[in-house]
This record gives sequence, C-alpha cells and structure tokens, in this order.
Amino acid sequence: MFERKTRSERESELLRKGKRFMPSGPRNPTRSPEHAMIVKRARGSKIEDWSGNEYIDYLLGSGPMLLGHAHPAIVAAVRDALEDGSAYLLAGEACIELAEEMVAAVPCADKVYFQSTGTEATFFALRLARAFRKREKILKFEGGYHGMHDYALVSTQWTFAPADFPQPVANSAGIPQSVLNEVLVAPFNDIETTARIVEEHADELAAVIVEPMQRTIPPKDGFLSDLRELTKKHAIPLVFDEVVTGFRLAYGGAQEYYGVEPDVCALGKSISGGHPIGVLCGRQDIMDCAGPAKLMRGEGVLLSGTYSGNPISSVAALAAMRELKKAGVYEDLFRRGRRLMTALEQIASDCGVPALVSGEPPAFDLWFTDGKLMNFRDTMRCDGRRQGRFAELLMDRGVIKAHEKFFVSMAHSDEDIDATIEAARSAMQALVAEGA
Repeated sequence: MFERKTRSERESELLRKGKRFMPSGPRNPTRSPEHAMIVKRARGSKIEDWSGNEYIDYLLGSGPMLLGHAHPAIVAAVRDALEDGSAYLLAGEACIELAEEMVAAVPCADKVYFQSTGTEATFFALRLARAFRKREKILKFEGGYHGMHDYALVSTQWTFAPADFPQPVANSAGIPQSVLNEVLVAPFNDIETTARIVEEHADELAAVIVEPMQRTIPPKDGFLSDLRELTKKHAIPLVFDEVVTGFRLAYGGAQEYYGVEPDVCALGKSISGGHPIGVLCGRQDIMDCAGPAKLMRGEGVLLSGTYSGNPISSVAALAAMRELKKAGVYEDLFRRGRRLMTALEQIASDCGVPALVSGEPPAFDLWFTDGKLMNFRDTMRCDGRRQGRFAELLMDRGVIKAHEKFFVSMAHSDEDIDATIEAARSAMQALVAEGA
C-alpha cells in the first residue's frame, strides 16, 4: 500500500528556488500545489522524488521513455560513446548507421535528416513542404499538437474558444498575425469538411499535417486513407507527425499500424531513450530540396542544427531500435496496455461514472464523458475537472500519468499494471465519495 511521505526539507527548498528563478516555476505533474514534486531519479517504470516517494510512472517524460527510464542498453551505449566526444557538427559513424536504420524502419523514408527535438522536426517538415510545393499555407487539424514553433502552436489542445473552420486560433502570445494568415484548420476525423477546405484552398496549400492518432483520438476507419487520396489528388504533400506514434504503435510507426503512407514524416521521442533527437524523413524528391544541388543554386532548404545527428543521441537511438526489434516486445506492450485500458473502463462503469477510454494500448486516456470522442470539440465536452482530480487521486496512490494520457512502456510489469488497477479503483471510489 502506497503512503505518500511528508515533503522533505530538501524538496521544499528546491521548489522554492524553482519558483524564484524560473518564470513559471518547476513543472507540476498536476494542477495542485500539494502534488508539486522535484525528481531525484528514475529507473525502469518508476520515478522517485526528493521526499522519497516512488511512483509508477505513466508520464514517461511525455513519451520518450518507451523502454523505461535508464534502460541498461541505452545507458551502456551512451557511456561508451561519451569517451569519444559528444558533438562534432560533422557526421559520425553512429549518425550514418542511424540514418540507414531509419530508412529501413519507416515506410515513407527514402532519406533522413536529424534534428534535436520534435518541434524542430515538424518545423523543418513544413519548411521543406513549402519549398517543394512553392506554396505557403498549411492545413492542420484542430486539437493536434505539433510542437512549440509558431506554425504549430495554433488551434491545439489548449484552445479554449475555437473559431469557425478553417480559422486558426493562436495558443500563445507572440505568434505573428502573418503566420496565422498561412494556417488553415480542419476537424479531425471529418473528411467531408476537410475536403471542402482543401478543395477551396488547394492552389495555396503547401502541406497537410496530421497526427495519425491525434493525442488519444484514433482515426476512424477510412479517415487517413481518404486524407491520403485527397492530398494525392491535389499533389499536396501529406505530413505525418509521428513524434508520439513513431516506434510506439509499431516498429514502423502509425503508418505501418494504420497502413497509410505519408510523403513526409516527423519522429523522435520513442527511440530517444531520453536524449534529444528529432527525425525528418520522407520521399526522395521532397527530401532532395535540402540537397547540395539546390543549395548551390540558392534554392535549397536549410535544415541544420549544432546538435543534429550528434553521436550521443545517435547511439542512444540505435540501442533503442535494437531493443524494439526483439521478438515479443510489442506483443507484451500491447497486452499490458490493453489490460489497463479494459480495467479503467470497467472501474468507471462499476462506480457509475460516465467515462470512456480512448487511444491505442501504448498511449491512451480515460475521458470523463457520456458521449463519443471523435475530435477536439468532443474533448471539450468532457469533464476536465473530474479528469484533473482523478490524476491527483492516482498520485496520492502512487501513480503518475501525463496530463492527457497514460504512456505504457516496455518496462511496466504485470505487477505494475495490477498495482495501477488497484490504485485506479480506489481513486475512482474516492472521486465518487467526494462528489467530484
């Protein structure tokens, strides 16, 4: 039975310093100051704070720890590589080997460029598409998240007052109106509305970008394939943002899992082992817009970064990919994830709480709603207050989850799932007892 320890003097001191020296303070796993924490260490499926509390971790660094924290193979690979230097700007052996492995793994990948974050990967994907297509507008889907650059931080899951389609809504101060003028927004899982927008703006569009599973909302049958046909019809590059789904839903990502191949793809998190990496890959004719021939003529796309393809991130990714190729790894991941999904929905039902589980076994969430969940506006009708309180009650019982999903890792054991189910049942019962 988990019992949270009283906050230690050291953790209290660190929290005070964080508030003093960081503009928004240390990141909190919930919205409650009572649950604020500072991490001391993480191993496997567990994360420990400076008060000595050890939690089962479904946050997983917002996804990159697919193999679990401090995986021995990744730690060993990184430790060995550090002795040969950590950044060259020039390519090293590991970078070349990783490019070869990525092309073999990802269906749409003919060539690969490396970045340091998922934000950079989607940013450069859109730049590449604009250069290839010689157009400037992009279409994204409401509620989709593609990183923190200006073209991405528009009509995301943090939109509180959606506009009429295809009007975008900025999710941060400081985003220029000129950028908003180049972004169109469509509803996820609604191919009819999307097609109308694309048909109207086809000659202006440089790309359509989509999370193949948007947050924890899977595509309905036919949506991705219809979107693929729609973009092909107008010769508009289709960009998959697989920073979350890549290597998580399958070794070949969502494009393998759902059977739809984009023109360009951004990946990163799930093979990083916690090290900074972004991957941009795609069709050769599009990727060649960043090639030397066009660059020499002043027509090429610059994609460079100081730490892009650095040897430490590269060996970490290679080590992760070797682990992911082992027999039975994905079967175990899906089995455990599916068991937790089923249990959460049953617990809500047993407690008389309207809720549903949405997502795929490696990444999903419990949404408090008695309706369907097909797009972002459906999530706005969910009970966010209950969802937040449930996360707090889970933390009181030794379980940490992301603000909008459970990430399941290869390190989560059957015993972890058992303990999580027990914690979830107790938390749901407490939620009902509180009248929340």
